[in-house]
Amino acid sequence: MVTECGTTRCGRVGTFKGKSSETMRILSETRISVDDAKRIARDVNERFETVQLPFLASLVRVPSDNPAGDCAPHAEHLARELEALGFVVERHTVPRERVEAAGMISATNLIVRRRFGSGGPVIALNAHGDVVPPGGGWSFDPYGAEIRDGVMYGRGVAVSKSDIATYSFALLALERTELPLNGAVELHFTYDEETGGLVGPGWLLAQGLTKPDIVISAGFTYAVMIAHNGCLHLEILVKGRSAHAAWPETGADALEAAHGVMSALYSEREHYPERVSAIPNIGHPNLVIGTIVGGTSTNVVPDEVRFTLDRRLVPDEDAGAAEDRLRSVIGEAASAFPGCEVSVRRVLLARALSPTDAQAPVVAALRRNAERVTGEPVPASGMPLFTDARLYGEAGCATVLYGAGPRVLEEANGHRADERLVLADLRAATEIVACTLADLLYGDAAA
Repeated sequence: MVTECGTTRCGRVGTFKGKSSETMRILSETRISVDDAKRIARDVNERFETVQLPFLASLVRVPSDNPAGDCAPHAEHLARELEALGFVVERHTVPRERVEAAGMISATNLIVRRRFGSGGPVIALNAHGDVVPPGGGWSFDPYGAEIRDGVMYGRGVAVSKSDIATYSFALLALERTELPLNGAVELHFTYDEETGGLVGPGWLLAQGLTKPDIVISAGFTYAVMIAHNGCLHLEILVKGRSAHAAWPETGADALEAAHGVMSALYSEREHYPERVSAIPNIGHPNLVIGTIVGGTSTNVVPDEVRFTLDRRLVPDEDAGAAEDRLRSVIGEAASAFPGCEVSVRRVLLARALSPTDAQAPVVAALRRNAERVTGEPVPASGMPLFTDARLYGEAGCATVLYGAGPRVLEEANGHRADERLVLADLRAATEIVACTLADLLYGDAAA
């Protein structure tokens, strides 16, 4: 059966809507034996110190900052590292015009495909290789991949080059199990998560280069993430009329009008804490005015001011209604300044990832294996960030987030100085993902 899912034809897709309740039950049960799990753990441990850690360190040492977004060199480095591990790597170069429209210089997305047996689901593991620039305040070389007391430091070591290593070595471990598996695993390593994902997974899906049933995307924390917030970016342009500061009444002050609009937006934000999401750890909607530019000189009435805002969208709310509300607030506030013209432009709309019934088998397998490896309960939760995972969700794929990480992203210093990864978390996540893949692909129940 072939069904349409978003902008790509997702083959025997992935929402499991056609699966019987009995198949769903089987997929939610442990399918590999204790001995199989131990064999996977041994394989992960054998390569961890000597192969996996140098692999990750090499990814951290090659910059892939976005911006500026010249990421093709890092993709080529990663492709060669993967080929050295024995993988066949597809290089998918994104057209220059598409890359430049996203504010980047170059991007090449990588796909590795591994088929086991026949039938079964296609499971994609997605992580991004682009990172935010390091900024200041570091105690370590941000591209040094230095290890101290069981912790590796470097830009991108947690977000999300660690998950490139997790997923690659989980697949290597799976290949050596010799279990009766049916299905396929794909590695999707993409390069524009920091600018929205449309050049990465969005482009791969739109081009029909992949059609997964299940997706495990970079997760950053030990919990299994079943939802995340969306994000709306708006640019507000206020145009007035310049005048000499000695006679300000002869002009129309764009900054004064912008101040009025911003005050109205901040007043609107005061009500957001009343609208807490029902999904654990999602929280409530939020709004930040992130940039403002304008004016020409201290002694001139500003004739133009431009500012941008970030509106976080919880999965429980309608993105269109949220944008309409902001435009209404802006328009009403602007009407108090008849000498100024205010326009609004949408820069980005990243929809939230919402929980679905189709996630259940994946969540159950991840939690079960994570609790066995870590010895503690592992929750299914949400997070207030937005990620590439949403694009797979929009395409109809059963999508969750899971990878190497601490309790919360802040502990890893993600997007901050001294970004860090506890190496024991990396080892554990690799074993957990490998065992989960084996559970989901074992035998023929998922065919």
